[in-house]
Amino acid sequence: MYQHIDINGNRIDLSVGKVVCLGGNYADHIKEMSSLVTEEAVVFMKPTTALVPLTPSFSIPTDKGACHNETEIAVLIQSKLCKADEQTCLAAIWGLAIAQDLTLRDVQKRLKSQGRPWERAKAFDASCPVSAFIPMANLADVQNIDFSLAVNGEIRQASNSANMERSIAQALAEISQQFTLLPGDIVLTGTPAGVANLNPNDQLTLKFDQYEFKTSVLGN
Repeated sequence: MYQHIDINGNRIDLSVGKVVCLGGNYADHIKEMSSLVTEEAVVFMKPTTALVPLTPSFSIPTDKGACHNETEIAVLIQSKLCKADEQTCLAAIWGLAIAQDLTLRDVQKRLKSQGRPWERAKAFDASCPVSAFIPMANLADVQNIDFSLAVNGEIRQASNSANMERSIAQALAEISQQFTLLPGDIVLTGTPAGVANLNPNDQLTLKFDQYEFKTSVLGN
């Protein structure tokens, strides 16, 4: 069963809550997906059953078409946020991690074409592998963090949190205007360009600030 852990492998004393995901938060990914820029943030959710550890391996469905990587900075919430301002939101962050918003792209395209919600493509079991969390005290500037994904030794995604359309604080504040974030919730802050299919036996290296995580993709 998934538990939040810190970079030293210690359990974090926060319950496991929902995952709130921000879409369209990097201009290059918006262009890549031929999406529209919207005035309001695109927000969707994953249930607690979506959460699994990123390392040493995670599984992807192999019977539902393409399963794409979407590498994102994950924010762990440590105190309640409801209609909060940006400073309050920053103070409510326990730490950050790197995660995958796994997406069944063929399923998503079909649902979009039918005008239906995306849950089948985004919220399936184990759709959110997440690394250990780095405490805020270990991070010099949350809006200047390099992160990347390499698949089988080749860089596929690379960006910096400074490239976000909405900063982490802005995103949390906007989300909190619509519904309450609770201790133990995770917010995924969007993915840059470079989404593509993952396959069983792929070897991944994810870098986040000074930290590196290696993992393997399994099929189920």
